[in-house]
Order: sequence, then C-alpha cells, then structure tokens
Amino acid sequence: MKSAILLFLFLVSSMTYAKKIDLFIMAGQSNMQGWRSNAANYPADPRHIDEAIPFYFEALDYSSSHKKWQTLSPQAGHFRAGHFGPEVTFSRAAFNRHLNPAIFKYSSGGSSIKYHWKAPGHHGMYDDMVANLKRAINQLEKQGDTVIPRAIIWIQGESDAANDTLANEYYIHLKRMLHHLRTNVLHIPKLPVILSVDEQHPQVKLHPQVVDAQIRLSMEDSSISFVSMLGLEKSDTTHLTARGTILQGKQIFKAYNSL
Repeated sequence: MKSAILLFLFLVSSMTYAKKIDLFIMAGQSNMQGWRSNAANYPADPRHIDEAIPFYFEALDYSSSHKKWQTLSPQAGHFRAGHFGPEVTFSRAAFNRHLNPAIFKYSSGGSSIKYHWKAPGHHGMYDDMVANLKRAINQLEKQGDTVIPRAIIWIQGESDAANDTLANEYYIHLKRMLHHLRTNVLHIPKLPVILSVDEQHPQVKLHPQVVDAQIRLSMEDSSISFVSMLGLEKSDTTHLTARGTILQGKQIFKAYNSL
C-alpha cells in the first residue's frame, strides 16, 4: 500500500513539472549575440518573466551557458554588465501571447555561412550548432517536457557580403542550411523562419545580394519572413545598441506572429 502511494505521488509530481516547451532557435553573427548591446540597459522585468524562460546559448570563443539550460539573462561580454540580444524582448512577447518559450541561441561574431558555418556534414559551425541543439532538446525531454520547435530566427549575412563571389553564393548556402535544419534535424519542413541582415552595413550596401537572397527566400516560401533592420539604432557601422536590439526583438516576434 505504501509503495502504491509513493508511486502515485511520483506520477503526480512528474505531471506537475513536465510541460510543453515552445522552442525557438536563434542563430547568426554579432547582432544575434548583441555584441554592442550593453546589459546596463537590459530591459526591466518587473513581472520576473525571465525566470520562467529557459535559455541555452553558445557564443563561440566568447560566452556560454556551458551546455546546459539556465534562465533568461544577460550573457557575459565586454561590458561590465554583459550583453544581450533580441531573444529578450522576443521571448517576453511570446510569453505574453501565452506561449511557453525556451530560447536556444548559437552565434559567432563575424562568421560567414560559407567559411565558418559551412554546409551540413562539413564539420563547421552548423554541425556544432546541431549537436548543441540536439543536446539541449534531449535535456528538456529527459525531464519529461514535450519540446515543440516553433521557429528559426537567423540574423546573419554581413560577412558574406565581403565580395561579389561570396554574396552571389549566399542564396544557395542559406537555402541549403535552412532546408537541412527544418527537414533533416527538426523534421518540420515548413517550420517558420525569420531572416534578417543589416542593410546599412558598408559591405552589404556594396554587395546587396545577401539582402536579395533573404527576400527571395521569403517570397518563395510563405513560412519564411524577412525583417528589415532599417531604422534600428546602431552603436557603430555594424552593431545595434541596446535600444536597437530591444526593438529588433519585438519586430521579429511580430513577424513570427504573422506567419
């Protein structure tokens, strides 16, 4: 009788803590990291929403959640208070729409999709991201949670605008990577995707093919959306300020919500 009661209590406890997780995969280069987004200006959280949002991140050779989940917060960076990316206002907006968001973020400043991320199976950043993503999902599932991938947010492209050759190849590299991630890894071929790149970056202005590629993909696939970065406040020629990052996260969620 005692063992039956203990089993019942265990099952009730498991049901209480196991939950449905709405997983958002965020990846890219420095503006995804929030390289110049000073966490001294981290947006106030009077309702303590961040404490309810799981966060797994890898900023290569920079900062990390050490291959495990923590709760949403600034990441260690070159500012005393750290830095943060668009994940903060994005995930809070998702929470306020009655989702149960978890953010997986993988980024590296100055990374090229051709030379650093590389094609699937070529032992680049993409393959490392997939390994981390599978590890992160497995950790949630081991604690009894049901993980539902909801979207991929990709903020990258400036490094592939270095010359015409790279810029002209960007469309095929990005399309191949997204197809593999949606179809072969997450097994949701029409998983929503949000794309963005800094149109005012000096290299992008010289080689706008990367912008054209993202827009083209959004026109070819109704589950892909392009979000412009025009008008967002910048700290320098490349990076958004905290204010720009805060607004960017809101804009990205608005695009996701419309898909």
